[in-house]
Amino acid sequence: MSEVQFFEVSAEEQEQRLDNFLSSRLKGVPKSMLYRIIRKGEVRVNKGRSKPDRRLQAGDVVRVPPIRVAQRSSRAVPSSQLVELLQNNILYDESGLLVVNKPAGLAVHGGSGVKLGLIEVLRQAEGHPPFLELVHRLDKDTSGCILIARKRSVLKYLQANLREKGTIEKKYHLLVNGNWPAAIKKVDAPLLRQLRPSGERFVKVSEEGKASVTRFKVLERFESATLVEAFPLTGRTHQIRVHAKHAGHPLLGDEKYGNDDVNLRMSENGLRRLFLHAYSLAFEMPEIGKLYFEAPLPEELNRCLNVLRDGD
Repeated sequence: MSEVQFFEVSAEEQEQRLDNFLSSRLKGVPKSMLYRIIRKGEVRVNKGRSKPDRRLQAGDVVRVPPIRVAQRSSRAVPSSQLVELLQNNILYDESGLLVVNKPAGLAVHGGSGVKLGLIEVLRQAEGHPPFLELVHRLDKDTSGCILIARKRSVLKYLQANLREKGTIEKKYHLLVNGNWPAAIKKVDAPLLRQLRPSGERFVKVSEEGKASVTRFKVLERFESATLVEAFPLTGRTHQIRVHAKHAGHPLLGDEKYGNDDVNLRMSENGLRRLFLHAYSLAFEMPEIGKLYFEAPLPEELNRCLNVLRDGD
């Protein structure tokens, strides 16, 4: 059982919702518990009851009652090799912004059976800094550029930009099955997230889904595959993967939306992961100007391309 805690809202935290503020200050406390103590009036803002969606102001004092949290049997600790890998993959760390070249196979955050994700590893490696939050997400099997905010103002600015089409230019490199038609330069197809009976989440093209647009550009052709650059104008879950499949050319190495027989054949040629890489990011930052970040294609993906070139 913890003691009563008092938190003063900083200027960086101004306009944050009460529930989100508590989630960031009380790491590890289930959201269901936070909503329960807010609803019961046990959380006070400036000595008064508040709703979860209350927008806090700088100088507000939030009182949190004693909270009983079950002790975790073991705390996941990142290996020194993983910490070193991420530290070596930092592309930028200035002005409240951290840019990392995320390796494939690492989830961006813990949950659903994942004890440690990218953000948890970084927090532990830095001794739990006061603020470190994901600006956006990448699939676990996708490598490349990802933005992390060290300041709430940076987080709010970049997330607002992400909601505006084209404000943050994202480029992905992907290898697809077959010969991508030169005429397909854009896929405009709404996407709907669904659950299979097994509980597995997947995305499909559906008129009931959300508007989703991706531009495509052919970079290099091979006998049975095409290296393509994708520019997503919206940020839907699995957007590039599902749009490529919708165009008739699923990504190679994609176990969810791809072709199993083709993936098996490619694994024999050395491709044992999803061929999708967040290659670059470009955007404007206040008082800094235009920023551009580029993450080189991982060695294992370059090897795959060289095998295809030798085959041609």
